[in-house]
Amino acid sequence: MSARDDDRGAATVLVLAMVGVLVFVGAAGLVVVAMVVAHRAAQSAADLAAIAGARGVAEGSDGCAAAADVAEANRARLVACAVTSRDVAVRVEVAGPRWLGETADLGAEARAGPGP
Repeated sequence: MSARDDDRGAATVLVLAMVGVLVFVGAAGLVVVAMVVAHRAAQSAADLAAIAGARGVAEGSDGCAAAADVAEANRARLVACAVTSRDVAVRVEVAGPRWLGETADLGAEARAGPGP
């Protein structure tokens, strides 16, 4: 038996190991992309909810109720809402990705109103 016979199949094992690493890195990359997308969705929902809340206050209605409606329409949950004078500050959360053990919800804050 020669040294060449002992190495037979080594490339297959190396290729399988490298494919496993690439699959894991790819999956982790997809989780990161999904988290960025979810955070952007949360920020958009917060911005729209704050604007809707400020408009509701300007029209004489409940700004937080308007903000909650718009947040829900954007698949977000209104976590906090504060009306100060004619300004509305909101915090919303959206469900984050549930891959590879991730369970965090992503949140964002926004404020809208005429300002000082």
